[in-house]
Amino acid sequence: MKITFLGTGTSQGIPVIACECAVCSSVDFKNQRLRSSILIEKDNTTLVVDTGPDFRQQMLLNRVKQLDAVLFTHEHKDHVAGLDDIRSFNFKQKMDMPIYARPSVIDRLKEEFSYVFADTKYPGVPTVEVHPIQNQPFTINGVDIEPVEVMHFQLPVYGFKIGSFAYITDAKTIADEEKEKLKGLDVLVLNALQIKEHISHFTLSEALALVNELKPKKAFFTHISHYLGLHQEVQKTLPPHVSLAFDGQSFYC
Repeated sequence: MKITFLGTGTSQGIPVIACECAVCSSVDFKNQRLRSSILIEKDNTTLVVDTGPDFRQQMLLNRVKQLDAVLFTHEHKDHVAGLDDIRSFNFKQKMDMPIYARPSVIDRLKEEFSYVFADTKYPGVPTVEVHPIQNQPFTINGVDIEPVEVMHFQLPVYGFKIGSFAYITDAKTIADEEKEKLKGLDVLVLNALQIKEHISHFTLSEALALVNELKPKKAFFTHISHYLGLHQEVQKTLPPHVSLAFDGQSFYC
């Protein structure tokens, strides 16, 4: 299985509009972050987790030519706003795009993209095949996926586990029974927003504490804000098996 980080930034991305801080002014590509999303390629199946505002740019930058399904973690704009651009895959693949999300997220998508779900559609709008999911395993084209429920302050969010890999974003707390799903992984991807306390995201120290508790062989941090600091400087402070992810980075698991 190949994993590619399409975006590793938080809701504003980096650089932040009008910001002149050291991170936003950096010319190091590792400090330039689109909104968080990953690409999963396994057994001739290509999946994307979340279609944020940068979805079109991410597909072009990574030369994605096939997309078999989209998984949504939750309904916030920085994770769904690019849904309209799946229509390019509709046209090329001549199929409705399967989308997988909890029912409450699907309801919000129907509000935000009412024209996609209308009974009478304007020609050329995206078309989707809706798959509501609960907190139980499901399969896409032979790829087994297990949701992992985390809490984003008071909003439930799904992470996803495939084999010995798990992707968690927008988490602040995780119940003990959900943590059990995350123990003994080869690779864990986890959000680490900033240094200072935040109401709905893990801080760097909280993310490190959770890695220490769950003990994956390798961990990557994502959903990073400019408040975390310069990539190279923060990376120097991390244990050898923990890395800040960066846009375009790929690995096999």
